[in-house]
Amino acid sequence: MKNLSLSVVMPVYNEKGTIKEMIGRVLAIDIVRQLVIVDDGSVDGTREILKSLNPDARIKIIFHDKNRGKGAALNTGFKEIRADVVVIQDADLEYDPEEFREMIIPINKGRADVVYGSRLTFAKPQRAYMFWHRVGNRVVTLFAGILYNTTLTDIETCYKMFRVDLLKEINIKSRGFEVEPELTAKLLKKKLRIYEVPISYYGRTYEEGKKIFWWHGFGALWTLLWYRFSD
Repeated sequence: MKNLSLSVVMPVYNEKGTIKEMIGRVLAIDIVRQLVIVDDGSVDGTREILKSLNPDARIKIIFHDKNRGKGAALNTGFKEIRADVVVIQDADLEYDPEEFREMIIPINKGRADVVYGSRLTFAKPQRAYMFWHRVGNRVVTLFAGILYNTTLTDIETCYKMFRVDLLKEINIKSRGFEVEPELTAKLLKKKLRIYEVPISYYGRTYEEGKKIFWWHGFGALWTLLWYRFSD
């Protein structure tokens, strides 16, 4: 089994309450070689926190001049990767970077090209909240299964881990949250070896800062349909 190096790309928008703790959690994982943070035009003080961080050779911080969307932030971050494998990490505390250790195993063993961290296997702790949010996720994931003949259980998960050489072959066009279904659609069309690993999920409410709303589901469905029949 080969131990591949890992980069983490973290898009950030208005997360002043969680950003320092999440950076600490990511850097505490010994397999993380690099953390690329892209501040997507934050206006709540997040930028000032990032600028005040003590220098760390593993961290690279990039600032967008205005809010462009998660897809645009990921595009910026992916260009800075200096490792064999990359994983996406949100700046809130919904996901636990400790999961990286299990997620990278199928890639290290040469069995997987991509690994998704699934929140919907119920094999690990899950916060019980927002029924309709889960229904929407199920609908989008079912739609992906029908269109792309896949058994993935959670295409909207933040935790997507890729071999960098394969990711460089994908041209990401979405600027906003539609980047999640776009990535899934393009990975599936390439017929790559995609595995899922159960992860814990500490979801937050809208009052706590959640940014995904019901109307994003319609964008996800349209994105899946569009890329099923286009290049």
